[in-house]
Amino acid sequence: METLSRANGAFALDLYRALSKDGAGGNLLLSPLSISTALAMVYLGARSRTEAEMGKVMRFDQVSDVHSHLHTLMGKISAPSSSHVLKLANRLFGEKTFSFSPEFLGGIEKNYLAELQAMDFLQAAEEARLTINQWVKDKTEDKIEELLKAGVLTGMTRLVLVNAVYFKGSWMHRFREKNTKQMPFTISSTETRPVQMMSQVTKLPYGWVPELNLQVLELPYTQKQLSMFILLPEKPSLSKLESKLTIEKLLEWTDPANLDDGSDVVLHLPRFKLETSVSLGDTMSGLGMGSLFDAASADLTGMSGDGGLFISTLAHSAVCDVTEEGTEAAAATAGVASFCMIQEEHFKADHPFLFLIMHNPTRSILFLGRYCGPE
Repeated sequence: METLSRANGAFALDLYRALSKDGAGGNLLLSPLSISTALAMVYLGARSRTEAEMGKVMRFDQVSDVHSHLHTLMGKISAPSSSHVLKLANRLFGEKTFSFSPEFLGGIEKNYLAELQAMDFLQAAEEARLTINQWVKDKTEDKIEELLKAGVLTGMTRLVLVNAVYFKGSWMHRFREKNTKQMPFTISSTETRPVQMMSQVTKLPYGWVPELNLQVLELPYTQKQLSMFILLPEKPSLSKLESKLTIEKLLEWTDPANLDDGSDVVLHLPRFKLETSVSLGDTMSGLGMGSLFDAASADLTGMSGDGGLFISTLAHSAVCDVTEEGTEAAAATAGVASFCMIQEEHFKADHPFLFLIMHNPTRSILFLGRYCGPE
């Protein structure tokens, strides 16, 4: 389980860096869990070069029996809880005239609890798009309304694999709305913009990474099964932090053993909502998974002996809403030094920061993003 969580985390950071480069410094949000799960369903049917490329990029080749481990991981993450709502859902939408391998369909159902829904892409691609979008909308409590944009599906579409994640959690230590006030948020050395800044003083797990002048703060949700971690550099730029970030460092910085929870933290955190919709095909190709998206070289014969399958679109949408009560999110993937033992730590997130929502028992990253200010 730990190997799989680490592999998923390493892929998440690779993808984050690639999207950061494309996004040129703006806000960003993705669900590594959602993306990894959707691609794992494809991986089950990949063969030869396509399988090898996917295994290397996703780090699946480092995990024995990856599909059964993912099944176990998803079961642990989505176990019913009284403290939060976390829903995972998978589905395949396949062209009704196309013959899919019973072995592939059985593996998808066994490991990912995903059914195949027959669609008429040949004659009614637009109707199929609306049906798929409605399924995603239902599974994400109306947070993601249009995963697939108009024109994405055509008469050549044969298979659409969809994973949806929905999360809603309440802070263990809620902010009082009366304490929220407008404050300036530093975008750069020459620009600030107003935000609604939440504030509180409470005991929270806190860490300091001196070589990066980096503050690390854990904001646990009720019962601590899940937490939001905030990585706040001293200066407005995130480039140094992003260039140094590895999964090993991230897991070390957020390890409870390396965080001090004995001091009061004077916390200022903006109320924010992020929404991201991206097509990941070019990004994944750039990471080394090119054959999957190429009609001439993709080998997905594990899905169908007929051949000719390739992934024409990999769409990902994510939404995260951070308020005084907690977080609502949906998606459709250096050592810590000894602490300053003063009584009070100041954590003022009034300039760009990275954040992640983690499932603590499995150390799995559900959502990963950066907030660079209101747009």
